[in-house]
Amino acid sequence: MKLGISAMLKRTFQEAHGRAFYRFLLYVTGLPLHLLVFLFYVMKRKDPTYEATMADVQRELSETGREKWLAQYEDQLLRKAAFFKETKSREEIHRQAEQLAEQRFNEEVARCTDEKLAQKGLRKETYAAYFQSLLERPMFLIASLVPGILMYGLLFIMSNPFLKYIAERLVQSVFVIIGVGILVFTILYISPFDPASNILGESATEEQIATFNRIHGLDLPYLQQLWNALIGIATFDLGTSFAGSEDVAASIANKFPITLTIAIFSVLMAIVIAIPVGILSATRPNTFLDNAFMFIALLGLSIPNFWQGLIFILNFSIKLGWLPATYHPGNAWSMIMPVVVLGTGLTASIARMMRSSLLEIIHEDYIITARAKGLTKSQMLWKHAVGNAMIPVITVIGLMFGGMLGGAAVTEKVFNIKGIGSYIVDKQFIPDIPAILGGVVYIAITISIVNLLIDILYAFLDPRIRSKMKQT
Repeated sequence: MKLGISAMLKRTFQEAHGRAFYRFLLYVTGLPLHLLVFLFYVMKRKDPTYEATMADVQRELSETGREKWLAQYEDQLLRKAAFFKETKSREEIHRQAEQLAEQRFNEEVARCTDEKLAQKGLRKETYAAYFQSLLERPMFLIASLVPGILMYGLLFIMSNPFLKYIAERLVQSVFVIIGVGILVFTILYISPFDPASNILGESATEEQIATFNRIHGLDLPYLQQLWNALIGIATFDLGTSFAGSEDVAASIANKFPITLTIAIFSVLMAIVIAIPVGILSATRPNTFLDNAFMFIALLGLSIPNFWQGLIFILNFSIKLGWLPATYHPGNAWSMIMPVVVLGTGLTASIARMMRSSLLEIIHEDYIITARAKGLTKSQMLWKHAVGNAMIPVITVIGLMFGGMLGGAAVTEKVFNIKGIGSYIVDKQFIPDIPAILGGVVYIAITISIVNLLIDILYAFLDPRIRSKMKQT
């Protein structure tokens, strides 16, 4: 087992060392270990055999090589100066020729030394090769486990293509979230709205405005404000809002789950309804059922959320009295209309995408071959077609889910839902920078996590992605 681990670590280290970014990560995560190993490597490198061989080569080349190369370079430089009509003194040309001859001498010494060592069955190890040889020794792994634990963890992740794929997506997501934070903060920073004037009112004095800006850090330089905002996002400490002095992180923690819950139920509703509808439409193209389903889907795409919400309230709440008109935490019935309104567009999009994707897959050559080999229509559909047709559908689900989180404010306003969307809208025109920045960035974090899950689903559904993961 230890030998297997050693071989795996050596192979992974060798592969990662060939790429500059991974090589940097290996040395950074294993810095304490590499410092210790490098000291031993430097001591080991002082091999008397290597030093003696190099001294012999230097003596041999010094007798004839230096003078020959010096004369050659002097002749070349003189001819070059004459050709280009350059005015150079004899001493300057001699000095340049000496530099070139010295460089040539050192290169030839290194090359001839390596050749003589190779003839004796010896070679000069690089640090990377020396470290890889140590990784083959189980005792070294045990002794170096504590100082090299981070590097070994990185090597373990990189040895598994699937874990490496996930780790790379996580790193990309971190950079995306940082980029979103910088962009949102910059837009709010250059906004023409003045938080102090909007909150304190037109009658506020200059001293009051200056005090307000000092309390909330708005008098600091741009870069310092940006740094404080990013640190606050990373530590979940966004401070207090400009209006009301409420704790921003606590407010987001209370409001974000409401929007997320409605969005998740909307997605589940869309998947349960849309995928069977898309499959039925694709297996019965151009029939009355297909046309009816697609017509309803087109209506679902065309109806604005706010109008659909108002119609639902007028009919199901006021006229029929079946459902509450507004959302009440803890009342499951009050969630039905917001979920349906928010999920209508997603249901229509998934149904249309499922139909078109499955129709395209059904006419592929491998599906025709499967039918020719004797598979029934049902076997062909569920074993080969549906799984491949789901790949673009998953893409639509991920994109629409992000849009639902960001665009849920209209639905939340219609149904009086105190979610993250309406919270951001309410804070927009102050502008309440900590509240807006926190809300937008944490929505971006959720969307990044959803996209990561979608990428993982891609790897399960598409063998081409799994094959590419193993190659990188």
